[in-house]
Amino acid sequence: MGRGERGIRGRGTAGRSARVLSTCVIVPAAGSGTRLGSTDPKAFVRLNGKSLLAHSLETIISSGVASTIVVAAPEEFLMRAREEIDSISESRHDDSGTGISPIRITAVAGGNDRIESVQLALKHAGAAEIVLVHDAARALTPPDVFRRVAAAVRAGAEAVVPVLPMTDTVRRAESRPAPNQLRTNAGPTDLQPRRDATASRGDATASANGRQVVVESDAEIDQDLPTVEVLYGDLDRSSLRRVQTPQGFTATTLRRAHERYTDDLAVAGPGVVAATDDAGLVERLGVDVVAVAGDEEALKITYPLDLVLGEHIAANRDATSRDDTIGDAANDEGERR
Repeated sequence: MGRGERGIRGRGTAGRSARVLSTCVIVPAAGSGTRLGSTDPKAFVRLNGKSLLAHSLETIISSGVASTIVVAAPEEFLMRAREEIDSISESRHDDSGTGISPIRITAVAGGNDRIESVQLALKHAGAAEIVLVHDAARALTPPDVFRRVAAAVRAGAEAVVPVLPMTDTVRRAESRPAPNQLRTNAGPTDLQPRRDATASRGDATASANGRQVVVESDAEIDQDLPTVEVLYGDLDRSSLRRVQTPQGFTATTLRRAHERYTDDLAVAGPGVVAATDDAGLVERLGVDVVAVAGDEEALKITYPLDLVLGEHIAANRDATSRDDTIGDAANDEGERR
């Protein structure tokens, strides 16, 4: 077994069956860490002493749902991804001889975007009947969410996503020209480029927020008007859901969805058939996407505030785990006496 492809004996509490053992979990790990203030991909940002990728892999292993995990990382970070895999392999290796099949973890070079990375990872999914796709940025997703998604696919759903209800008021926004009062009465922070009083009509200079804008005529000023977002109506949040990962699919359905996307892309060109997740691609096939319960702790770590909250959650989990370990050791000692 080569470097970056390691066998790990699972220790998850979920029961394992033949169908569970034919489940591959794909982890796209190429998202930018720019909004977190990192020059490295988001998956390698550290949270409570471990990378987001390491947290994700440990959770997948402990969930007991996977026989194969494929990490799709930027080519220049493949070595880093394989080091994370090796570290987890060494820390979780089990020589108990229980006969539990090992989990195979592979790191492969991803593509130019999330969809291409999943397509490349699918080539390494082997004969898996079920594929789960999980964002490394949702590193704190509890194991039970993986189990619920996998169980729903095994029960007959072709596509499954974990969701949470929408709690915020949601409105639809459209860009419109800024109201007149914003153009003329906003003072030193006025949004509109306005004609300088000393400028000639044919070669005017407008000022907006300290920015000088050269215009050719009054008509060009009109074309450079600022816009604002105008909000329309409350959407019925009772029917809206926040979508999380892992998203689960029958392998056949997911492959069909990606093949359809590739065909559409060849005809329509980039940007025309864009999708934000795999469930969106599957939906285009006319397949129902079934919802199961998500978890508030499965937050997507995107901004520094998310990292602060994630640190708190991870620290609490580690403290609870230590307390449980100490309690178990005390109980064992008591039984021996």
